[in-house]
Amino acid sequence: MRKDQDAYGREIYDYWQGDRIAREIVERKDGFISLSSGPAEYFTEYKTWLPQTRRAVRFARGRVLDIGCGAGRHLLYLKQKGHDVVGIDNSPLAIKTCKERGLKNVHVRAVTQIGPDLGQFDTITMFCNNIGLLGSFKRGRWLLKKMHKLTSANGLIIGESLDPYGTDLKEHLEYQRFNRKRGRMSGQLRLRVRYKKYISEWFDYLILSQKELTEILKGTGWHISRTFGPPGSYYSCVMEKDK
Repeated sequence: MRKDQDAYGREIYDYWQGDRIAREIVERKDGFISLSSGPAEYFTEYKTWLPQTRRAVRFARGRVLDIGCGAGRHLLYLKQKGHDVVGIDNSPLAIKTCKERGLKNVHVRAVTQIGPDLGQFDTITMFCNNIGLLGSFKRGRWLLKKMHKLTSANGLIIGESLDPYGTDLKEHLEYQRFNRKRGRMSGQLRLRVRYKKYISEWFDYLILSQKELTEILKGTGWHISRTFGPPGSYYSCVMEKDK
């Protein structure tokens, strides 16, 4: 990633350095633009997390890999609980922030680059909507199979997603129909992030209903064992290996 493409990381690092008005703009391929809630969320502590996140994180065990670790809030919590933690993020400045916050075993790496060189894990976490990093139905199944090989016999994935159907906004419904006409999943978003003069590359981000996640998991060696959160909204889930 070129330095001028790390919009997300620059926003995080600026906030870490004291810029409290830092905000990113998220642009969808169809031209829809939204303003993020700001990077403060990436620095929150356990007591302020959503109830479903607090419930799900308690299932973490053993050695943990946090995919899309951002500023390291989940890693710091899990480290305090005695877990051996590893974090990856494709943003160099996000990883720099993690290191300055005291996390050592963190790496600039995309989700597609996970492999045995990282070691074996008992838990993989994909919090803060990071199930979205699966990207698409096909890539998601490929990644889930890689995660299966990367985890111990009783390994877990703990993640979060947003149900794309819990909206009545016309622009979102139109985009979902447009996706389906092209053979894509309704919640397969083509996005890029803007911050100051920084612009990321376009990337796919997949938001899924629980039913759709169940379909992707079939044949990958995983199944949903627990879910937390209201139906049709933002939810956390624990995925276990098939027996």
